[in-house]
Amino acid sequence: MTKRPQAIPTVQADNDAVRVTEWHFPPGAETGRHRHEMDYVVVPMTTGPLTIELPDGSVVTSDLTAGKSYARNEGVDHNVVNANDFPFTFVEVEIKR
Repeated sequence: MTKRPQAIPTVQADNDAVRVTEWHFPPGAETGRHRHEMDYVVVPMTTGPLTIELPDGSVVTSDLTAGKSYARNEGVDHNVVNANDFPFTFVEVEIKR
């Protein structure tokens, strides 16, 4: 099995209220499996699909549109993979309590 490259996180802001991270995915890159400890909003900067690998081994495709945000509650457990032949970027805003 070939090891995937890692997505590149760049923290843009981090204060008592939020943490804002830009995630850049070269082609084939992944976040690695992780569980979200905070509610969060994703703002796609790229349009296209991302592959989501779930803990039970299932795989789903999430079609994102640049500028069309979505929100999720804490507890989401997944690995995000850019299976495209082009780079993909989104901004994640984690809401601290």
